[in-house]
Amino acid sequence: MDNSKPTGKLYLIPALLGDVEPLEVLPMAVRKVIDFTHHYIVENEKSARAFIKRVHPGKSQDKLKIEVLNKYTQPEDVPGFLAPCLEGQHVGVISEAGAPGIADPGSNVVTLANEKGIRIVPLVGPSSILLAMMASGMNGQNFAFSGYLPIEKGDRVKALRRMEKLSKDSGQSQIFMETPYRNHKLLDTVLDTCNDNTRLCIARDITLPSEFIQTHPISYWKKNIPDLEKKPAIFIISAQ
Repeated sequence: MDNSKPTGKLYLIPALLGDVEPLEVLPMAVRKVIDFTHHYIVENEKSARAFIKRVHPGKSQDKLKIEVLNKYTQPEDVPGFLAPCLEGQHVGVISEAGAPGIADPGSNVVTLANEKGIRIVPLVGPSSILLAMMASGMNGQNFAFSGYLPIEKGDRVKALRRMEKLSKDSGQSQIFMETPYRNHKLLDTVLDTCNDNTRLCIARDITLPSEFIQTHPISYWKKNIPDLEKKPAIFIISAQ
């Protein structure tokens, strides 16, 4: 690195969790960063451009230089995404939804930026995982996020039983999620597997007008199943 040239910063820019006015959930700092940042690393170019336009309608789309970082990106291509930072220009990282680096491939480029001595600036914004945890009423001093559970039912049952036992033994809240179109299959497995007195938080459409966040015992949910069809949701269990 040429130490005589100032290094640009890597801004971690939180995206919206759904169709809502940006300034209802994002601080003005996000708009300010987008105003002076022209290089971006994003999970999906189309949705990232739409997000930038919503936050900053006056931003010229022609000035945007975008690199895509997702499961199809070749590892050898990632170092080049940070080249603008080493040349003194700022780069923004935008996830498909929520906070970059949290249940998101953006953590790879953050690791590389650390190694290169690039300053990383996380910006405040919505994270469905943390917002669900805040509203769950469960143990916020000790919790774990397990991401997506196994698709195969037998493995999924084992994972749920392991998490339920861990929660009961240690008091640790267990957070997990599913692809929206498989939410009800996951919920069915949770209700069939967990004890009736285990508490379950279901957080759907967080930050949206249709937001639904409630915590009840499994026995309650068996009789009161909410509509989760194709809606982003977070699940948290806490065993007694």
